[in-house]
Amino acid sequence: MNLKASPARLSTASASFEADFKARLHWSAEADAAIEQVVADILADVQRRGDAAVLEYTRRFDRLDATGMEALELKADELRAAFDALPAAQREALEAAARRVRSYHEAQKKANGKSWSYRDADGTLLGQKVTPLDRVGIYVPGGKAAYPSSVLMNAIPAHVAGVGEIIMVVPTPGGEKNPLVLAAAHVAGVTRAFTIGGAQAVAALAYGTQTIPKVDKITGPGNAYVASAKKRVFGTVGIDMIAGPSEILVLADGSTPADWVAMDLFSQAEHDELAQSILLSPDAAYIDRVQHEIDRLLPSMPRAAIIAASLNGRGALIHTRSMEEACEISNRIAPEHLEVSSRDPQRWEPLLKHAGAIFLGAYTSESLGDYCAGPNHVLPTSGTARFSSPLGVYDFQKRSSLIEVSEEGAQALGRIAVTLAEGEGLPAHAEAARLRLR
Repeated sequence: MNLKASPARLSTASASFEADFKARLHWSAEADAAIEQVVADILADVQRRGDAAVLEYTRRFDRLDATGMEALELKADELRAAFDALPAAQREALEAAARRVRSYHEAQKKANGKSWSYRDADGTLLGQKVTPLDRVGIYVPGGKAAYPSSVLMNAIPAHVAGVGEIIMVVPTPGGEKNPLVLAAAHVAGVTRAFTIGGAQAVAALAYGTQTIPKVDKITGPGNAYVASAKKRVFGTVGIDMIAGPSEILVLADGSTPADWVAMDLFSQAEHDELAQSILLSPDAAYIDRVQHEIDRLLPSMPRAAIIAASLNGRGALIHTRSMEEACEISNRIAPEHLEVSSRDPQRWEPLLKHAGAIFLGAYTSESLGDYCAGPNHVLPTSGTARFSSPLGVYDFQKRSSLIEVSEEGAQALGRIAVTLAEGEGLPAHAEAARLRLR
């Protein structure tokens, strides 16, 4: 097989750059009508028939013929056994990654996760009570690849936040269970786990079945059917985000070895054919070297076909006038992963406003963030980093306002409320406040 990967070559100096740039970035986050209809039917069926529907769709889509839901639940001793059976190096790596992820999210909780209150001069108390969610569902992808790292990144911040129950769902096509995923569930403190996936798993978590408990929020990425299902159940439950294809943007001044950057582009392209890998650099000769390394390295990659399809369909090598201009373009893209691969990354970081995660310096490969650096790898995609944030402890907590009005405070606040309520035509509101006036 003679695969070639030829990302689009663009230049900001070209008259057609804007049109070419927008065409390369374009991706519709909306699933097509056929997917929407399939998902709608699955959600309605699971809501109506519960476990029976989940079993039917698991047979159809995952080729897993289970006689009952008990056969799809992963027991705690199986998770522990999977962990114990791992080679020592994998056990140690999993535990080390989990420690770093937990440490980062513990620090996040200390910084932002506390309740607070204060009293006015008249004795009125105002504040906010921060409490964890009771039960969450985490979706762990399975199929083209298995993602034990996703177990850590979803379950650990929920655990740190104080969530009472963590229900994991993971598809196991053909019944093939990944031992690292099971071991990660043990390490991360998952409460219950089920070998189901797709829209039917989202429906089961959102509505509850005879076996699977209804959760308060669903987090974790999945395919187009999972994304569509999460969108449809939002409101019944909370969700973290609607995740699109994975993305990486590399800002390079030409100082990083070209093969490092080529492999960093591969690291996202290998996820799936719709993933996007973009290089921005003011050094045209360096871009040529990166393309040369892409050509040299691609044949050796086990997922070469997926990488080639991704780079050919959505990849880009963009020549900019300067690093400053590269930063401006990066802010327009608002990528999921942003590598600043330069001699002095701290010089450029203040110019970068929008990204899910920013990786500073040549030694900070995006893959370290995916697995073990500590910050969460569940990140906003498709430009949503302009207004969205990485998954964190705060996603598994909610805030309740605290108001305790003193008798003295009710005199001043009551008069204001009476005036505004009468202006809105709500006399009972006004009277409830008036009754407390002296």
